[in-house]
Order: sequence, then structure tokens, then C-alpha cells
Amino acid sequence: MGSLGHQVHIFFFPFLAHGHMIPSVDMAKLFASRGVKTTIITTPLNAPFFSKTIQKTKDLGFDIDIQTIKFPAAEAGLPEGCENTEAVLTNEMTKKFIVATTLLQEPFEKVLQEIHPDCIVADMFFPWATDAAAKFGIPRLVFHGTSNFALCAGECVRLYEPHKKVSSDFEPFVVPSLPGDIKLTRKQLPGYVREDVEDDFTKLLKTSKESELRSFGVVVNSFYELEPAYADHHRKVLGRRAWNVGPVSVCNRDIEDKSGRGKEASIDQHECLKWLDSKKLNSVVYICFGSMASFAASQLKEMATGLEASGQQFIWVVRRNKNGKEDMEDWLPEGFEERMEGKGTDYKRVGTPGKPMITWPLFAEQFYNEKLVTDVLRTGVAVGVKEWVGVHGDHVTLKSEAIEKAVTRIMVGVEADEKRSRARELGETARKAVEKGGSSFSDFNALIEELSRHRP
Repeated sequence: MGSLGHQVHIFFFPFLAHGHMIPSVDMAKLFASRGVKTTIITTPLNAPFFSKTIQKTKDLGFDIDIQTIKFPAAEAGLPEGCENTEAVLTNEMTKKFIVATTLLQEPFEKVLQEIHPDCIVADMFFPWATDAAAKFGIPRLVFHGTSNFALCAGECVRLYEPHKKVSSDFEPFVVPSLPGDIKLTRKQLPGYVREDVEDDFTKLLKTSKESELRSFGVVVNSFYELEPAYADHHRKVLGRRAWNVGPVSVCNRDIEDKSGRGKEASIDQHECLKWLDSKKLNSVVYICFGSMASFAASQLKEMATGLEASGQQFIWVVRRNKNGKEDMEDWLPEGFEERMEGKGTDYKRVGTPGKPMITWPLFAEQFYNEKLVTDVLRTGVAVGVKEWVGVHGDHVTLKSEAIEKAVTRIMVGVEADEKRSRARELGETARKAVEKGGSSFSDFNALIEELSRHRP
């Protein structure tokens, strides 16, 4: 689609981490389903994670493809095959991985010169993409993968530095200029914000912010009705040219679409669905911390104990360690699996739209996300962690009693029913937002129209 019959062609270039690739690929599929030609740029070892779902989309007649560029692992001092954050195991490797991602600029520019798309949707962690796109007169959109609320909260903290005006780490402060009287503590802010350090990662964030301000705008995986005050704040107060086109996951119409993104599950999806089908509606808790977070064995043991004490049925996604083994005997309470027979299983792919949540922030902007879920949307409860710890939790931050309490609170009683009802309503609103006439559908049309006008 586009003016004068020209089909708009957009490149999607996600950061090389599952949490970034999955929504970017979903967005590419969604745009393709509406007549846009889309190409996903990635590296050879990351392409197989979503090649199946892309082929299925192509088979439906949509114009979507994958273009690979070589990942400069050796040039950055990384071992060959280290093309995804999952393979980055130390701080030293993190520094080298950041260097490698900056070296992607040259091969990326060669593809731009050869194909010359109408627009690039590049991840926030590729700040050089704004300059690369400018060389060829191509608009660059930034993709963060988070909400308007988190983007606004992070920017208000950066601009006004309220954490420097409190006397202790756990003294609450109101985030200045942010709607809703949102309170945080210094300990809930990312370590790189509260410690005011200048390392490789903070330099990357700084250049990302500068790059964003020079870009064509921001594309957000959200919808207006979810967070109207923050969508308005993002555009009108912070002055971002932003288009809310989400939730992009709605492009996945069936279980195969959902399960064909990211890493392979360790158990058969049909086995899991059969187990779920045998349970009552709204009776199963799904526990998942994404593709990067890891916990100490002692914390996993507290989780298991709390889950058992809650008496609820559950699906628990447990990440394999770097040796590819779960080593369950190190952290599962003795006899846990036998006692949980029929009550619990572990699995990787369950859809969760329109469901209430228990929040357990660990790193990145996750404490902002918690405030959105618990204070603004009121569709979840906080499990009770007080401190931003980063990707690797190496000690117990929560005892089993707190976990039991949060699980019971979200599953049983009047409060649970109210949160479930609100979450269900938002789920329905989300589906309407992406349909013809919906707010996200309208933002999508406005974006494509603008890109068509921008074409020389």
C-alpha cells in the first residue's frame, strides 16, 4: 500500500535478543498482512528462530522476507557462533558484543544501498542506524519494545533526576512531570541510572537517546486505550513523533504461529495443551521470566516452595543453565515433582493476553512496567521485590511466603476477580484497536501515508 500504487517497503532490524526479535518479527508480519513489503534483517544464526513463521506468512501470499548479514564475532573478539545475547555469559563478552553490534553498520549500509527501502524500523540498541539511514535519505523509526508509560517514566527520571533529591535508597519519590502521581525509590531504578556510572552500556544508552531525537520517530507496540495519558505525554509533552501500532502479537492467529517464534520448547506443545484442556478455565498460573533472567538455585527453591504452598495449578518455564541442563535436584524441594503430579508442568509458549499478572521486576525498565500493571491498569499485584538486581539474581530476594501470598491473591477472591475482569476488558479493547477503524489500525495507516509522502 502507498500513494500512486507504490508498495511501501520497510526493513525491520531487531536487536539480537529473543525479547527484541519476537515483537519485531510480529510487527513485520502484521505490516505484511496489510500490504506492506517487509524484510527482516538479522544474522545467519538468528534467522532460524523465526524462519518457519515467516515462511508460513509468505505461503499466505504476503510479501515478507529475511535478509541476513554476517555477524562480526571474530572482529570483536567473540567466539564464532556468539550472535545472540543468550550466548553472552560474562561482562567482558557483553562489552565485545556491543562492539560487534556497532560493526554491523557497514554490512547493513551495503544492503541499504542495494535495496533502498522506504523506511527502517531499527532497534533502540542500534543508534548508528539513524546515520546509516540518513546517508541514503531513508527515514529511520526507533523500536524500543516497551510501553509509552515506561518510555515516559524513564525520560522523566533522566530529565529531572528525582532520585538525587531523596535521603535514602528506599525513600519514595514522585516521578516529576509524569501523570498519575507515580512513586518509585532509588533502588527500583536501573543500576546504570542510580549509580550514575559511565560504562559501555550507559554510553550505548546515551547515544541511543541522541539517535532517537534525530530519527524520523518512534513506533510503539501499544495501543492508545491502554495508556492514553502516557501516549499523549509521549507525543505532546516529550515531543516524540510516535505511532502506536500494537499489540503486534495479534498477527499470530493460531498456536503454531505463537510457538514458531523464538527458541524451541523443551516439551511438546500438544502435550501441554492437552494438560491445559483438562483444567478449569482461569485455574492455571503461568510463571515465566523471559529469555535472559536467571536465578540462584536457592531462589528457585523458594519459588517452588511458595507455588506448592499456594495450592494452585501452574505452568513454570525454567530456563536451562549454560550447560543445557536444568539440574533440578539442586533447587527443587525433595519430593516436589511427585507431590505436584497433575498440578504443575513446565512449558515455553502460552499466550497471555487479557490475563491478570504477578509482577517480579529484575532489570531494564521492569519496575516501570510493574507500576503500569499495578498502579495504572490495576490488573496485577506486585510480588514484593524492592530492588533492581540486573539479569542475574545470585541470592534470595523473596521468601516462599511472599510468593505464596501473591499467587493466592491473584487467583482467589474478590480482588482476583476484579483484576481478571479488568484484564479481560483490556484484552478485548486490544483486539479492537488493531482491527479496521481501531486506534492502532488508524495509527498504522497514518504512518504508511506519511512514509508514502516522504518517498522522493
